[in-house]
Amino acid sequence: MTENNEYIISDEITADWTEVAITVNAEDIDRAGDIAQMVVPYGIYIEDYSNLEEEAMEIAHIDLIDEDLLAKDRTKGIIHVYINPEENPLEAVGFLRERYTAENIWNEIETYGCAQEDWINNWKKYFKPIKVGKKILIHPIWIEDYDAEGRVVLDIEPGLAFGTGTHETTRLCMQLIEKYLKEGDTMLDMGCGSGILSVAGLLLGASSAVGVDIDALAVKTAIENTKLNKVSERFTGICGNLTEKVSGKFNLVAANIVADIVILLSKDAPLFMNEDSTYIISGIIDNREEDVLNNILDKFEVIERLEEKGWVAMALKLRK
Repeated sequence: MTENNEYIISDEITADWTEVAITVNAEDIDRAGDIAQMVVPYGIYIEDYSNLEEEAMEIAHIDLIDEDLLAKDRTKGIIHVYINPEENPLEAVGFLRERYTAENIWNEIETYGCAQEDWINNWKKYFKPIKVGKKILIHPIWIEDYDAEGRVVLDIEPGLAFGTGTHETTRLCMQLIEKYLKEGDTMLDMGCGSGILSVAGLLLGASSAVGVDIDALAVKTAIENTKLNKVSERFTGICGNLTEKVSGKFNLVAANIVADIVILLSKDAPLFMNEDSTYIISGIIDNREEDVLNNILDKFEVIERLEEKGWVAMALKLRK
């Protein structure tokens, strides 16, 4: 470790994927993880051993812990980000260093070559079933022994564009969908990404869902994930511009992206809403909330706001 922020680049990166390992102080792990999500939201896991004993008892109900784990540095956490060959790892490192410096987060960044299969295996090790809201359980399909506790089970597996539901923005959005979606509603998922919100809506009782994204890989992944969850017959995946490709009105419209895109999509969202439709937005970091509201409150009124770890999600209605 050095006293100043630094990054170390390995001699040669020859593998398909690049792993970026970011070491930060344990008290900064949540903020640093949120910033890392901005680089590649589809491939990240966090090593945080600061509450090792408590978490081992809570999750596994054991107090016998491997000696290697007990030897881990409890004062530091490591965030692992995986970047595909089409991305620029040095650009990602530069972005992370700039953001961490702005947030006064001490960090040390290293990069390594990492084959895609290693990324998938590492990701699997750290991903367990997750309860979302009161009705949903996100279930990694490689875990066979689990108790759904009567919840709707949303099956997932890792993929290049797969939103896992582990990040606050997705979970907050799903909580609002759970609350405001009614049985038989139609749903529009703007910027659908992996399709996880559409899948959740369909499992919760939506009669149909349309997912639209400008990324063809995202739409392909969304379709695959609806098949995995046996709801594909009620899902339509569309690649292209929202206003050019989508028509009709929907009972619930969702957008879980980033603040600037939420602002942009909100200009067109009313075209797809009835007077009683619900509009759910997420992916908004708290210091951008005011910007978003200043740009949308002429058309919408906020009926509920949720916040977790500096991320904000809202449910809105059209102004009468």
